[in-house]
Amino acid sequence: MKKPLVLFLILTGIVFVSCKDQLNKQKPPNIIFVVVDDLGWKDVGFMGSEFYDTPNINKLASDGMVFTNAYASCAVCSPTRASILTGRYPARIGITDWIRGRYSGFEVPEDKKSPTGYYNNPNRALQTPENPHWMELSEVTIAEMLKTKGYTTGHIGKWHLGPDEWLPTGQGFDVNIGGEDYGQPPIYFDPYKRGKFYIETLPSRKEGEYLTDREGDEAVKFIRENRDNPFFLNLWHYAVHTPLQAKENYIENSKKRADALGIDPLGPDEDVGGVFRTGIPLQGQRNPTYAAMIKSVDEAMGKVLRTLDSLGLRENTIIVFFSDNGGHIVSTDNAPLRMGKGYPYEGGIREPLIISIPGITQPGSSCDVPVSSIDFFPTLLSVLEIDIPDTLIIDGRDLTPLLANKKGFDREDLFWHFPHYWWGNHVRPYSIIRSGDWKLIKHWEGEMELFNLKDDISETTNLADENPAKRIELENKLNKWLKETNARLPIPNPDYLPLKN
Repeated sequence: MKKPLVLFLILTGIVFVSCKDQLNKQKPPNIIFVVVDDLGWKDVGFMGSEFYDTPNINKLASDGMVFTNAYASCAVCSPTRASILTGRYPARIGITDWIRGRYSGFEVPEDKKSPTGYYNNPNRALQTPENPHWMELSEVTIAEMLKTKGYTTGHIGKWHLGPDEWLPTGQGFDVNIGGEDYGQPPIYFDPYKRGKFYIETLPSRKEGEYLTDREGDEAVKFIRENRDNPFFLNLWHYAVHTPLQAKENYIENSKKRADALGIDPLGPDEDVGGVFRTGIPLQGQRNPTYAAMIKSVDEAMGKVLRTLDSLGLRENTIIVFFSDNGGHIVSTDNAPLRMGKGYPYEGGIREPLIISIPGITQPGSSCDVPVSSIDFFPTLLSVLEIDIPDTLIIDGRDLTPLLANKKGFDREDLFWHFPHYWWGNHVRPYSIIRSGDWKLIKHWEGEMELFNLKDDISETTNLADENPAKRIELENKLNKWLKETNARLPIPNPDYLPLKN
């Protein structure tokens, strides 16, 4: 079904009443949604990092509400990004893994249909579902909802939800600067080109310019150009995804900061590649290049905040700060959380989250209720008092009761589904349910794991055998959810030939 027809059918009858009473009645509030790619739960100062220098992001945290149990709906990027835009679980959308773009050898088929088969590797015990190559145009995005109500919509930075007509301008955004089907930049320095790959939607401006600086400048330009009308801006940084590249003077400053803190910085001769081979994480936050990348992200945040202040827009602008999955264990240390990006443990899915809504969120407040990336869609529309049609299935919940420190938030369970192998065989297919303090990981190839996160945030003690009643209860809930969302499951591989030692 074509996008315009879908929108007509779904948006008919939606009434824009007004924004919440606390916000400026003269103009609907602006929204800026910041996503930092692969940023770990503790990779910012307001979550406890000493090495990573983030004064501007910390200032934003002090202005809004910090969520300490915030989750990405997947431990890799594309599914979480789809969930942010739609308010739907990746399993329901059908995107459960990172999307392979042209840089991975993919080409759009003539029939423009995504694959629906299974990957069959004879060295793996399970056949796993093929992942789509884009988010379907039939999905309704928050940008589309806002655009029908007079918002100017812009996307800056990483997209990774499809090429061509599936780029941001096909999914409700008026402006696309830097959004491609890339999962990472070819290189972080202008002209952002490596071999035949380059960011077509980000023309060269100044050779050698750092990508994160450019993204920040483009955000400032977008804000200034749309200051008189309500706008929705995705500022989705490519950083801090690999390749780890930063400005040399920032790297040197990070080394000096490490010395001042008594941290032994990671040296160029240390075998980071060993992490790739073994899957054993780096010990400690001590990579000066990664720290320098975070510093540039923080400076871009500072540019945005100062621009809002100078234009008198800050008090009428909602800002969300988030990450799309956990920190990569080759780049950072997510302790006390276990493991990182891709993994089913907390280090792979728990994220730093700030939501700042002037007049609604209390400055310096925090919330420990578990929330997810599926919740942003219904929350932002609720703040703007835009109704969501009953015909649209939304998995997220409205967080405004939590943001206003009021009662009325009624969800008990959160779910994840990753029916894929990742990083060789370091990560194998899994599904997860978090219910209250309990978390069950269903490994589709191997035993189940049950943890009490209140007592064991590092997930060190598997209670699956000790508490079979809870294990069965949660597995039943998880299986029911998988069926309800039509989740595609891994299946036994009849051609499996185990590798011999």
